[in-house]
Amino acid sequence: MAGIVERIKQFARSPQGRRAVAEARRAAADPRRRAQAQRFLRKLRSGSR
Repeated sequence: MAGIVERIKQFARSPQGRRAVAEARRAAADPRRRAQAQRFLRKLRSGSR
């Protein structure tokens, strides 16, 4: 499991990872995108019962 965490850390430090993090932060700051993500998570949680 530690190998997976290390690979994620390496990706987050890479230029591609930094771009992905920045894009995710921008999307999280947008109220419409945040609401969309919350609806999606709610749908996933309710469907798994």
